Amino acid sequence: MHFTDRLTLDGALRRTSDGYAVVSARVARGGNVQTYLGSELGVTDKALVRVYRPAEAVFKKDALATYAGVPVTVGHPAAGVTAATWKDLAVGEVGEDVLRDGEFVRVPMMLRDAKAIETVEAGSRELSMGYSAELTFADGVSPAGEQFDATMSDFKMNHVAIVATARGGKELRIGDDAGKWGASPVKNHTADERTPEMDLRKVLVDGLTVETTDAGAQAISKLQSALADSAANITKLQDDHSKAIAAKDGELAKAHAERDAEKAKVVDAAALDKLVQARADLVGKAKAIAKNVVTDGLSDADIRKAVVTAVRGADAVADKSPAYLDAAFDIIAEDAAKAKPDAFRRVIQSGVHQVGDAREEAAKARADHINSLRDAWKGAPAAQH
Repeated sequence: MHFTDRLTLDGALRRTSDGYAVVSARVARGGNVQTYLGSELGVTDKALVRVYRPAEAVFKKDALATYAGVPVTVGHPAAGVTAATWKDLAVGEVGEDVLRDGEFVRVPMMLRDAKAIETVEAGSRELSMGYSAELTFADGVSPAGEQFDATMSDFKMNHVAIVATARGGKELRIGDDAGKWGASPVKNHTADERTPEMDLRKVLVDGLTVETTDAGAQAISKLQSALADSAANITKLQDDHSKAIAAKDGELAKAHAERDAEKAKVVDAAALDKLVQARADLVGKAKAIAKNVVTDGLSDADIRKAVVTAVRGADAVADKSPAYLDAAFDIIAEDAAKAKPDAFRRVIQSGVHQVGDAREEAAKARADHINSLRDAWKGAPAAQH
């Protein structure tokens, strides 16, 4: 992501014999927290984002090496400076002697363009670095006790822009003045923004420039910080509320499921009567078809299978599905209900039973026959009148 930082030219210009201008200037600061507009950083849940610039990242050898030789421009080019645009945009360059100056980075600069030198001598003393850096979002607290929302690292400089105060103003808004090179920190106030006559400071409040005293600027800065904290707290509360509702919904769904499961286990009296009657009917049919079939301890399906086996044999039920056995049982039961009484079948099913003494009946029949032969000479008995 591309960024711009603005500082005030703190040194005096020195003219060379060729008319060029040389100056030493602070162009970057490390170990501090800067505030950016969330919308410019792609953040939708924060109005302001506090970004920490660790000193070890700002003053890292590889990062400092990227200052040397970068071009000086007037204003920020919309797409930065490349080899294809350097000739048209550069009005000078940064020298090789890049140094750490306390919490700042100090560089030598040479301005070679006459108009650019005139612009600086006329009062445009603001410098704005254009650079790229990695932005990592993670809450923390700096060694100085400042809270932050993200951290910058892997700094790579592209150019140094001379910014005209009349065009860009002191607001330090995104894109600085001309063009849209990266995001600039929203800076509430600096010492150089005071109006000597009234000792006022210009402060950016919700996109508007407000002039106020030192105390007012401090109060506004504190309120802006509190606003950022409140926005973060509101987001957290909303997240916690959503999680609590989701957890409660889960508990209710579980309770309803358990209740429905218990209700499913309860069989009312009418249903129980139907189950008992259906079992009795099945056992009755089974006994009527196959008297010796065992039904105790068997399921309904096993009873049907036993009946089909008794009537049609074991081969008839081998490898047959439950649906087939149910249909076979129904057919057998239906046929049994339609058939007329079969004495032989009843004898086979019930067995042979002696209903009297055959020997006594045989003896009686023999005696009757002998008597009839003995009395045959008597002739037929006379008819009764």
